[in-house]
Amino acid sequence: MAAIEIEIGELLRNKGITLGAVESATGGLISHLITNIPGSSDYFKGSVISYANEAKINVIGVNAATLKEHGAVSSQVAEQMAAGGRKLLNVDICVADTGIAGPGGAMPGKEVGLFYLGLATKQGVYSRKHEFHSSREKNKHDAAITALDWVKEYLLTV
Repeated sequence: MAAIEIEIGELLRNKGITLGAVESATGGLISHLITNIPGSSDYFKGSVISYANEAKINVIGVNAATLKEHGAVSSQVAEQMAAGGRKLLNVDICVADTGIAGPGGAMPGKEVGLFYLGLATKQGVYSRKHEFHSSREKNKHDAAITALDWVKEYLLTV
C-alpha cells in the first residue's frame, strides 16, 4: 500500500485541488510528510506552525475570545485555524491541528494525547476530536497521519 502522503498527492494533483496546513502540536510534521513527495509544490502551497496563542491570533486570525473561552485545544480553535489558514494560504482545503502531545500539559477535562483536527473546504469548516495514548513523538505522528487520513477521506468525496 502506498504511503498516505503519496495517495493524497495523486488525488490533489488529479483533482486540481490545493492544500495548506496550520499546525500547532504536530510542529510541522504534517507539512514534512507532504513535502517529502517530489513535485508536492504542484498542490501544497504552504503551512504555518502557530504553536503559541499569539501566532494563532496574530497570524492565523483565531479569535482571542475563543481561545479564552474554550482554550487552545478545542474544536472551535481547530476550526478557526483551518479557516484562517485556508484564507491566508489561498488554498482549496486546509488542515489544522491543536493538541496536547505530552508528557505534560494536561489540565482538567483535557488529558495528554487529546487532539482536535480542523478541515476547511469550500463546503464548510469541520473539526474532529482524537485521543492518542503514547509518547510525545508517537502522539504527534499519530495526529499527523490521522489528519492526512481525513484529507484523503475528503478528497475521495469530491
